[in-house]
Amino acid sequence: MKVKDLPLDDRPREKLMLRGAQNLTDAELLAILLRTGTKGMSVITVAQNLITGQGNLAVLASKPLKTLTQNAGIGNDKAATLIAAFEISRRILFQSKWFSDKKITSPKDIAEIFIPILKDELKEKFIVVCLNSANKIIKMETISIGSLNSSIVHPREIFKAAIENSSASIILIHNHPSGNPEPSNEDVEITKKLLESGKILDIPVFDHLIIAGNSYTSFIERRLI
Repeated sequence: MKVKDLPLDDRPREKLMLRGAQNLTDAELLAILLRTGTKGMSVITVAQNLITGQGNLAVLASKPLKTLTQNAGIGNDKAATLIAAFEISRRILFQSKWFSDKKITSPKDIAEIFIPILKDELKEKFIVVCLNSANKIIKMETISIGSLNSSIVHPREIFKAAIENSSASIILIHNHPSGNPEPSNEDVEITKKLLESGKILDIPVFDHLIIAGNSYTSFIERRLI
């Protein structure tokens, strides 16, 4: 039976939309990623056979593309989709662990978290990281992508995120895809504006870091602010 022949609320994609992802089986979740089956098997059957052949999702997630394509109904495109999805999950787990467990005590702590996230970015990103009173990360929000200037990175945007997340303090982070960690005059001026706004709102700026490849500059360490 093809998926389109199933009752509407039994089709994986529709079931997810109607009932939520938590109500889908492992095979149904994989079926949404795989999209199509073969002439002899529905996409749900392909997904179930894939899981059964490996034992479970955790084992499946560690398999290389070549191994995945040895399964019936799995070509390079489907295998690449699965590997991308598994890698996203790994990164989310890695980042979530840092956010829930890591207490920020120094610029080095911040760099250890955000260098792996930002070192390969091709565009400049400006991120605000919200800390609670225990100096643990409760939220991070990307404020802008592209060139940084005062019209893009505005105190209103930064502190809107901080207030919405009941932040005790914030960290400012942006990357330099050029690999040069040196701050520009504009970087320093923007940071000074944000420091003043933080004083008014009683949400201090813990630090501002520039990530450039595997190196970083801390505005606090450099006494730039």
